[in-house]
Amino acid sequence: MRVFLTGATGFIGSHIVTELLAAGHQVTGLARSDSGEQVLRAKGVDVVRGNLEDPASLLPGVARADAVIHTAFDHDFTHFAANCEKDRRVIEALGSALRGTHRPLLITSGVGLGDAGDGLPATEAVQNFSHPNPRIISEQAGNQLLEQGIDVRVMRLPQVHDTRKQGLLTAYIQLALEKGTVAYTGDGTNRFSACHVTDAARLYRLVLEHGEAGKRYHAVAEEGVAMHALAAAIATRLALPLTSLAPEQAQAHFGWFAMFVGMNLTASASWTQQQSGWLPEGPGLLADLQHLELSGA
Repeated sequence: MRVFLTGATGFIGSHIVTELLAAGHQVTGLARSDSGEQVLRAKGVDVVRGNLEDPASLLPGVARADAVIHTAFDHDFTHFAANCEKDRRVIEALGSALRGTHRPLLITSGVGLGDAGDGLPATEAVQNFSHPNPRIISEQAGNQLLEQGIDVRVMRLPQVHDTRKQGLLTAYIQLALEKGTVAYTGDGTNRFSACHVTDAARLYRLVLEHGEAGKRYHAVAEEGVAMHALAAAIATRLALPLTSLAPEQAQAHFGWFAMFVGMNLTASASWTQQQSGWLPEGPGLLADLQHLELSGA
């Protein structure tokens, strides 16, 4: 299959490239820069030059593809809502180029959209558009394309990790280094679901090959790891003190991250595993945090 992949040089996308090539697929990757293009071509990947600010620049990649996987996202969380809106525009542009065909489009979202608000882990059957995560815009855009007959499949991600990056926790770690302490709110019993990046990449491939239009898939290996356990592992690795803050102190300490630090982001992948045969094999989130790669370490 000829696959056009946005985010091909990114954390998750680069692993998807490896997964797709190993399975015999041909890959065209989106590159924003000369250096990104060189990296992709060295792997045997064709290149389309473009960026998310100009959705039309992505369309040449769609034209030559049998399927599209969209993982690119602007991870400047100080402008999270605006970047989610940018993602909507990109999804609409990709979908417009696929209209009238049966070529699948895999888009990326977050597991929070499967939270029914009942205290149970998020599931693939739920689309909660009242969830506070602005990423709901991506799934709303996908639903609109589905109504137009486009084969849209949704990949929902938890904290995707290895020893270099850990989703939202990467920014949390940087904040801890800046503040000189690893803080959490209350008793830290809220939990984050997680998945190793190689497992997530493998699920993208399986959904590409065997997924169904309109379905949502959870790349979740661990349903929930407690925030206090995550903070303790980070504090040990960074050799920093561990601090519990009252919830009302969160905004002053965490800034934009305050909306996430106390959030419960548990999720199940039971349906995904049953439908796809996907079984996670990579290290857990705490293991990767305990072996966190530090500059100069």
